[in-house]
This record gives sequence, C-alpha cells and structure tokens, in this order.
Amino acid sequence: MVDYFSEVIFCVALCDLCETLCNKYWLHRVSQRSLRASQRQTLQLIFPYLRWPILPAYIMSEKVKIINKEILSNNWYTLRKITYEYQKKDGSWQQQNREAYDRGNGATILLYNKENKTVILTRQFRLPTFLNGNADGLLIEACAGLLDKDNPEDCIKRETEEETGYKISEVRKIFEAYMSPGSVTEILYFFVAEYTKSMKVTDGGGIEHEQEDIEVLEISFDNALTMIKTGEIKDAKTIMLLQYVKLENLMLS
Repeated sequence: MVDYFSEVIFCVALCDLCETLCNKYWLHRVSQRSLRASQRQTLQLIFPYLRWPILPAYIMSEKVKIINKEILSNNWYTLRKITYEYQKKDGSWQQQNREAYDRGNGATILLYNKENKTVILTRQFRLPTFLNGNADGLLIEACAGLLDKDNPEDCIKRETEEETGYKISEVRKIFEAYMSPGSVTEILYFFVAEYTKSMKVTDGGGIEHEQEDIEVLEISFDNALTMIKTGEIKDAKTIMLLQYVKLENLMLS
C-alpha cells in the first residue's frame, strides 16, 4: 500500500512536469486537448493500474485547458495567476485569467453537550475581518485548522485539544465544502462531536509558537443561534455548523 501511494505521488508530480514541458515547448505545435490525451496515455503505460480520478482535475477535464501557471506570492501560502481556456456551453472556447490562493485544506468542528444544551466556540483576532469592517477584529467561531498533511479526522482532534483544551476520541464528519470557490482552493471538512466536562484536559488557547491567542467560550446553544441573528456570530463555517445541529435536532436527548 505504501509503495502504491508513493508511485501515485510520483505520478502526479510527473503529470505536472509533463504539463509544464507541454506548455513551454509544444504549445505552438499541437492542441492542448491532444496534450491532455498524450499525458494520460504516456502515464498509463508507466502505471497501468493507476486510478485516474485521484489525479488533478485539470488533467482529466476536456473543458479546461491550463495555459500557464505563475506564482505571484509564496510568502505564507501560495498565490498563483492561472491562464486557461474554458469551453462554454455553446461549444466555443474563451481564454481567462484568474488568481487562486492555495493554503491547503482544513477541518472544523462544533462540540456540543446535549445535557447542558451548550456548545464550545472560540474567539480570536482575524486580520482580514479587521481590514473589512470588524472594528476590533475579534471573531467568534468554531474550532478549526489546516490539515498539515494529516487526514481530516486526526487534524480536527489535534486542533480541538490545542484550541479548546478538550480531548475527544470520537468525531463525526457531516459534510465538506468549498468555502470561497471564487478565489481559494481550500476544501473544509466539517465535523461534530459531543463533549463533557471530563474531556477537558488543558485550558486550550492555541499554540504559542504559532502566535495563537484563542479564548475558549462555552455558550448556550439557543444563545449561539440568537448571536447569528444579531450579527455577533458572522463566521460562515460556524453558522453552517450551528444550523446543522439545529436542523438535525442533535441537542435532543
């Protein structure tokens, strides 16, 4: 299994290399559609057992032709300018330029207590909100974090303990979503889990060397829903999680 996935990773990298060489040296000679087919055929000869759906979507698509990828910034995460052609519904092709911000994928969770009808949220400073109308920059939100090469379940268990101080062993994935598909590549994995006081092992607050300064909040579920209406909670992932708990009646004993 390890050898298989190592070859898969190598194959994906080889795909990107093929695309770069194609774009740089062969673009004036053959169509991008032909290049896509050539890439697939070549790699299938190398790895005949490879399951193609796990490869990048742009390798699979016949409606999108990546012309060029340019890195604009790589200071914290990666901002790329993508030049591509897209086949419209009428069959014609249109060249477009877009910027895409790649910060990896993430996970988020709502901890809830059915007996006390409470949820665990956090409050921390978020610079982008401060730059766009949030007077103090503080945002109330559900625990969340980037995967950092973990699988979503392990990630969210780690983040829960680091941020909230609760050590949970069982989580349930409820769905996944693109949170800002017009500009950010991130997929966010959503989880819920029950918590009790006995699961509290630390004060939480985040990791100091990551410059996290997180306040842990235990709020009644009804109050949290009201805070959506009043605008005190305006973080999208948190609203989605609270609404899920409401719709699925998870607070009912």
